[in-house]
Parts: sequence; C-alpha cells; structure tokens
Amino acid sequence: MADESVSAPVVNDQDPAIAAADEMKLLGYAVQELPAHAVKDLFAHEVCVRCIFRLFNIHEGIYALLSPTTIYSIIKKAINSEDMAIKSTKDTEELEVKSSICSVCLGVLQFSYLDERDTLLGKDHAEDFAMAVAESVKEKGHEIPSFTLEVSLPTLITENEQVILSYLKKKYASEVWFQEKFSSEHISVKDALKLSMTHPLEKLLGVKSGVSDFRIRLTFEHVDATSAENRIGKNQGNKRIKSGSIADESNGLVKCSNGTLQSGDASDINSPLKKVGQPCHMTLVCSRAPVFIGGRYLKFSRNVSQTRWIIDEERKGEASVEELIGGNILPMCNGDSYKFHAAGREDIDVRMLGSGRPFLVEIQNARFVPSEVSIKEMENKINSLESNLVRVRHLKVVGSQGWSLMREGEAEKQKQYAALVWISRPISDDDVEAVTSLKELKVLQRTPVRVLHRRSPLDREKTIHWMKIEKIAGSCQYFLLHLCTQAGTYIKEFVHGDLGRTNPSIGSILGCRAEILQLDVTDVKMDTLTE
Repeated sequence: MADESVSAPVVNDQDPAIAAADEMKLLGYAVQELPAHAVKDLFAHEVCVRCIFRLFNIHEGIYALLSPTTIYSIIKKAINSEDMAIKSTKDTEELEVKSSICSVCLGVLQFSYLDERDTLLGKDHAEDFAMAVAESVKEKGHEIPSFTLEVSLPTLITENEQVILSYLKKKYASEVWFQEKFSSEHISVKDALKLSMTHPLEKLLGVKSGVSDFRIRLTFEHVDATSAENRIGKNQGNKRIKSGSIADESNGLVKCSNGTLQSGDASDINSPLKKVGQPCHMTLVCSRAPVFIGGRYLKFSRNVSQTRWIIDEERKGEASVEELIGGNILPMCNGDSYKFHAAGREDIDVRMLGSGRPFLVEIQNARFVPSEVSIKEMENKINSLESNLVRVRHLKVVGSQGWSLMREGEAEKQKQYAALVWISRPISDDDVEAVTSLKELKVLQRTPVRVLHRRSPLDREKTIHWMKIEKIAGSCQYFLLHLCTQAGTYIKEFVHGDLGRTNPSIGSILGCRAEILQLDVTDVKMDTLTE
C-alpha cells in the first residue's frame, strides 16, 4: 500500500487512445492503495474484481470499461503477485476470471447472464454489454428521443454484500487501512451498473439519458433468491428484518436468501458465502409512458355504444365509438394496446352532436409519438370511414396531464340536450311559459330503476340550469325540449319521473304523463381538450 495519495491524471475525452491510457493510470494509482492481503481474501471468497474495486470506492466504475484480464494485469503490476496469489499465465488468468460467478453481484458486474432462452452470455466490459442491450432496444422498433435506464436486482445481492462487509469488519477492523480508508458508504451494484452503461448507451443509441417517457428496464433474477424466497414464504413463524433476511427468534439465527444460516450478530460470520453456480437471468423490456391523444367525438347513430358492449356473448349495437376511434389511432402509433376515456357517456340510443364529447385515447407503449401531420392523418382517416357513424374534432397529443385535466373539467361541466317528448294531452302556451320560466331548478334523483343493477341506490341533487320548449308544427302532443343541466343528470328520468324517483319532472310540472322518445346531446361545455 502507498502511504501517500497520488494525484490522478485528467482523462481526455477527445482522444480515445489517450483516454484509455489515462484510465489505466487511474486504476494503477488506485490499486496501490489496496491492502493486498484483504484483496487476496476477497478473491478467495470469489468476489469479482469489479466488486472489490467498488467496495473500496475506486474511481466510480472506470474499471467497468476494461476487461477482467486487463484489470488483473493492473493489479499484478501494482501489488506483489505472490501476495495476490494470481496465476502468471494469460490462459490461466482468463480461466480464473471467467469460470467463477461473483458471490456478491451474482455476475451482474461481470456482464455475465442467462438470456430468455437460458443461453449463457458473457461480455468482457460495459461497452460490449451496452452494445448487446442497444441492439435489443433497436429491435423493439421504438422511436427514441431520450431514455431512462432502470435496473432491478434480486435482494440476494444486497444481502450478500452485507455479509461480506460484516466479514471484513470482523476480520480487519483493527487494521490501519480499515480504520482510515475503508467505509461502508460505497456505490451499489445497481448504481455501478447504471453508471457504467449509461454513457455507452447514449453513444450507441444517439440520444441522451435522463428523465424520459421511454424506459429501458433490465431485470435480473437469480434462481437461488427465488427458491429461498419460496422456502421463506412457507415459514409463518418468522419475521422479516430490514436486510431482507429472516430472523428465527427461537435460535437467534439469520436465514439469508442464499439459503445459509448466519448468527444474528453479523460480526460472528466466519464463512461468508456459498459458491454461486450460475449468473442471473436477465430480461430486457422497453416501454414508453402512455401517450394521450385527445379531442372531441360526434356520434350520429342511435345504434352505436360508447364502448364495446357484449352481453351473453352477443354484441349490442353495430359498432362502438371506442373501436372506431381507438382502433384507427392504435396502428398509427404502433402501440401494444389502448384505453378509451371520455368525459361522461351517452346511452347507445342517444346521439352526440354539436361540439362533441371530450375524449382521450391512451396508447400503451407507443413505438411512435405522432407528429402534427400524423395527427391530421388520423383525424382524416376516422372522418372518412364509410360507415359515417362517428367523427372527431380537434385531435391532438395532449401529454400526460390530459387525463387529470379531463377529470377535473368533467366534474364542473354543463351539458345541453334536445329531447323529443310526448305528453298525454295537448301542450298549451301556459305549459311553454311554465317550463321556460324555470331557472336553476333543483331536482332530486334516486338512482334510476334501469341502472340499479350497476349503480348504488343513492339520492342525488342535480340542477337544471334552463329549459326551452320548441313546438312541432302539426302536432299538439309532441315537442322538442331543449335544456342545459349539471353533469350527471338523468335526462330520461327527468322527463317521465321514473315512477316518482325523480322529482320534480316534466310530467309533474305539466301535471300529465310525459314520455321521452328520442334524445340528443347537443353540447358538452368543458374548456379542456378543446381547440
């Protein structure tokens, strides 16, 4: 060990050759600080060289860019090779480096893993691993403006690391190097992997990393951790402690996820970890945060439901707004699936006219975020459908805040209707005046009989803001009722009274029987998701 710290050379990012040489020097200086006997001890317990460097806080992962053989050669030059007990020939070094899986990181920082087909793969350094990841990402076909790298590791890695740290503390706590230089604060396996991978991925994908809607997620799972968790889950008498281990109160032992029993006092650990037979399984998933495309829709048919409607395996209606709109938007975004959201809903036999009803289509894992040109193409495609059942207006990408904006606006929106009404006697001018004069009319509505099977039986007070009667020429018992109401008002029940469950109603106001024959929504007054 060197007694004095050595100033590190500045890495030149412009010249790769100079940068590589400087990295070698950085490592050479750092290795001089290592206690040879402790490093030999860690090697004996099959801790990989990258984990050793990580545990000793060496240069924040620069070593991940070099192959294990190169790292070993640096160690041999800096520290007495006999003390380190490292073989001298290159062939033996290669065998020693690649044959054993690290007992701490389970191969993660050795870039050794099993793929989805259980094929064992190994990369020498971070750039090779990053290249494999980048190729898989590109195969997914996503448009990538930026990315966030996410890593998920088995808890067994954290547990193993705590065991090794406790072992080092027990054995070397009295030595000067441990007291002066060793610290339990060091970069984690997860952060070391992300740090070593991020810059190479940026170069290979040609975009920057950071907070992004596009996520690259690497999930590592290990068979030892999985089987141990299954065993532990069956032991109902145990309780979990912070480290993720299980405490058996009857004998004071700690059962780690690697299946070993340790003393409850970590300082009593004598044989740290068992040999690791294979590395982790790694799966790569690319996903984009949902893309929200919003606008307003108009529905011209009285046989089209808002969402797909199946009862007893029989379809109701000839189509749905959801399928006609979402089914045409999804392919243009090349997403996995979609969800349809709307500011309220109309019955299958009610048309949606006027300015249209605000809606959102939530595209899951879209490969492409549509441009303004693409959005216009979507709008034209939907509006050109031969069926002419629906149309859309003001289509646009609204961002992730679109959902909350629509929910907020929906609670305060007003809706206008036009209802074709029949009454049991001729309508008079006094009837017209009586209805038209009512402003801000409070109506108490119990849950309608027709929806009791799916709605809670509640009393709801709603407001009818205004009403107007339009007589129909040549008919004395039919008229058009135009009205503006609070969101959530049951219009059909307001007309006929629903056996007295809605009061007052048009029937009670006019003192006769009233029935609604047709209903149209003519406007949804809501500022969000409009032009």
